[in-house]
Amino acid sequence: MNSKTGFALYNRIVNRRNFLALPLAAYAQNSDPNRIILDVFRVNFLYTVSDKKGRFVINLNREDFEVYEEKKAQNILEFIAESNLPLRLGILIDSSNSVRDRFKFQQEAAVEFITSVIRPKEDRAIVVSFDNQVELRADLTGDVEKLSQTVRDLRAGGGTALFDAVYYACKDKLMQDQPLFKFRRAMVILSDGDDTQSVMTREQAIEMALKADVVIYTISTNITKIESEGDRILKRLSERTGGMTFFPFKASDLAQSFENIANELRSQYNLLYRPEPIKTDGQWHPVQIRVKGRKDLLVRARPGYYAPKS
Repeated sequence: MNSKTGFALYNRIVNRRNFLALPLAAYAQNSDPNRIILDVFRVNFLYTVSDKKGRFVINLNREDFEVYEEKKAQNILEFIAESNLPLRLGILIDSSNSVRDRFKFQQEAAVEFITSVIRPKEDRAIVVSFDNQVELRADLTGDVEKLSQTVRDLRAGGGTALFDAVYYACKDKLMQDQPLFKFRRAMVILSDGDDTQSVMTREQAIEMALKADVVIYTISTNITKIESEGDRILKRLSERTGGMTFFPFKASDLAQSFENIANELRSQYNLLYRPEPIKTDGQWHPVQIRVKGRKDLLVRARPGYYAPKS
């Protein structure tokens, strides 16, 4: 697919600065074939459990967990340990001038990650680059060689449209396969987090990721060892969606960061429940998942979900 062609309409909207004038809720109108759909009777959560040393705990059962929505206990309908659900993965690479110094090594680390994670028959991934604009470099595919070569072909240069890239990848690509609960959805962002070009805001990008059920993992390219505003943005994207942020200060640390993400994707639990009471108010509903009687274990998941609006 030609990336320029694939993003032509999107870039025209963005460049005209009319994108913000369209309320987010407009995407859920019945006239829109790409409307956001959430099964009101099922809420899906992918999550990991780790001990105080950060080691994944993968031997827990359905009976070990409890779920609370707005402090009200919920009944778990389905539970899968070490989820083997098909993966829909977005790989978003900052190709702006700010990451030029280590760009080649970042590409090779990303290729190694793709090779270790993608199962060609079950999983599909996209590669999106972002500088002054967002470009789809590889559409959803399980072809590992195509994805790898796409990453290797990237070139650095330009500004940074991070929030637009997250919003687009979640809404127009990672949500394609329905229903949401039959797939795992994750995004890996390699960037310094310094957005200079986006039309969408940080919170709009996060909201779309939450509606798309996408867990975001971010890898900072800031090697100064001083936390920047971009680092704080990357942490916000990850924490709000149930992911993690990594700060590799050396080239070898970057490969380890990708390996840590790959290990997490192999160590996930998946559960579904039907909200009681059912709400169709379009609002945010906080959710907590706990391990019964185990305060020594940490559950990491997104902190809630957006209900559909009737």
